[in-house]
Amino acid sequence: MNVNEIMKLLPHRYPFLLVDRVEEIEANKRIVAYKNITFNEDVFNGHFPGAPIFPGVMIVEAMAQVSGILGFYSSQITAEDGKLFLFAGVDKARFKKPVVPGDKLVLTSEIDTVKRNMWRFNTSASVDGKLCCEATLLCAFQDRDKVV
Repeated sequence: MNVNEIMKLLPHRYPFLLVDRVEEIEANKRIVAYKNITFNEDVFNGHFPGAPIFPGVMIVEAMAQVSGILGFYSSQITAEDGKLFLFAGVDKARFKKPVVPGDKLVLTSEIDTVKRNMWRFNTSASVDGKLCCEATLLCAFQDRDKVV
């Protein structure tokens, strides 16, 4: 799935779209995608001058975005259908290794449970096969017009 296909599912746009390509996806199971980390991203102007590190919060957001892609794909709908996956919680987040410009950040997400409109995903981010971050993410699937 290329970036144009990703944008048909997700409502995110540059500079906040943090998924470049989906390599594998299996409905109701798992997804593998990636983001290329480049030095010209605005975040590196301030995080940190002389020692650029991709922020952990943005790694978690990238894992949430791939989870949203998996949720939309599994539900066979898109954000254009008036639905959103909203962050509801982050559990067990651990950061193991910094992510820096030039890295290919591989993002994985697996559906753990779905109960009504709440989805739980087990996610990870790695570079060159080495774990950088892992977390359990909760997302609420709801109508866009009910978001205040």
